[in-house]
Amino acid sequence: MTTKRETILARIKTVLAGTTGVSDRIFRSRQTAFTRGETPSLVIEPQNDSVEQNTSLPTLHHTLSITISVVVRSSTPHQTADPVVESLHSRIMADLTVNGNAIDVKPAETTFNYIDADQTGLVVGCNYDIIYRTNVDDLSQ
Repeated sequence: MTTKRETILARIKTVLAGTTGVSDRIFRSRQTAFTRGETPSLVIEPQNDSVEQNTSLPTLHHTLSITISVVVRSSTPHQTADPVVESLHSRIMADLTVNGNAIDVKPAETTFNYIDADQTGLVVGCNYDIIYRTNVDDLSQ
């Protein structure tokens, strides 16, 4: 079995296929630097998963905070990143239940980090909170 959290993250990766300018460059984690030819790329990372127990039902209410990083390298990185950000946002928000696994998806902050060693590099962090529910004794349901 797989936790609902992993099911949600896998579904998000599937939903992001076809994001403007990205092709198949969508990663759950990435340990090596991107070359100019490997961008724009997306990196999906869970940040935290906070939980509250519902006392009237045997359920847990989760808030999964994720960051989808848009990595670009160009002479105008903010302009290169913008259509990618617009496309990924539309794809994420098109199904607020994440294929029936979530209660809601809420956009959170967006961050902009220019890469110090290479001013032509930019990482735009698109943060989302995904609300979902599991049973108290089973994180897969």
